[in-house]
Amino acid sequence: MQNQLAPPRVSIITVSFNSSKTIHDTLNSVAMQDYPNIEHIIIDGLSTDNTIEIANSFPHVKQVITEKDDGIYDAMNKGLKLATGDIIGILNSDDFYVSKKVISDIVSQFKKENVDSLYADLVYVNPENTQKVVRTWIAGNYNPRKFLFGWMPPHPTFFVRKEIYTQWGNFYTKLKSAADYELMLRFLYKHRISASYLPQVIVKMRIGGNSNSSFKGRLRANREDREAWRMNSLVPFFFTILLKPMRKVYQFFYRIDA
Repeated sequence: MQNQLAPPRVSIITVSFNSSKTIHDTLNSVAMQDYPNIEHIIIDGLSTDNTIEIANSFPHVKQVITEKDDGIYDAMNKGLKLATGDIIGILNSDDFYVSKKVISDIVSQFKKENVDSLYADLVYVNPENTQKVVRTWIAGNYNPRKFLFGWMPPHPTFFVRKEIYTQWGNFYTKLKSAADYELMLRFLYKHRISASYLPQVIVKMRIGGNSNSSFKGRLRANREDREAWRMNSLVPFFFTILLKPMRKVYQFFYRIDA
């Protein structure tokens, strides 16, 4: 049983597959955190490069699991089952935190606002030069009705209390590119869990991704976005799903220092 006087434990789940070119930055950004109670779990999909060797070289990593999975969201669910933290965040193996105070700031905001979840801002960066910002995602203040206008928070900045996953479930793995959107829609819009916005960039994400890498991928994401509403028995506006990708256009013109 965790000491009630101890700082809340934060579990960070990182899913990897042949991530040797980027995962060092991910792991190092967690290792450098000044917060004293972090559990970092790596769920790997049987990488054939030296991803596992890199992960095992970081003493702060609590567990490294490497086995076949049924996609990224199945791997995330495995991490959620293993997580023992009071608060859970997910950091992809090509993303990293921008400073050593990220987790401290998150826990402080959780305590101050006494909420179920928290999200912040994110920047997309050039894969080779991570100082070069390509897109800026300013999430903005929280209002669940924003989902009707194509809004969602950046998933790598989304931290949730463990009991929320226990109560309302994990990722639906039948969705291959929009399970993160569906989960946040379910938690925030359908079940109206409480949330707080931390108005600062906390994650750098290398540009690219499953739903944005091609026109075909975008079409699949659009279909899955619609399915996310349907499977929760929710009715969006006729323009909701169209507005969601259009919101990304503004991100290319908003400029902020990395």
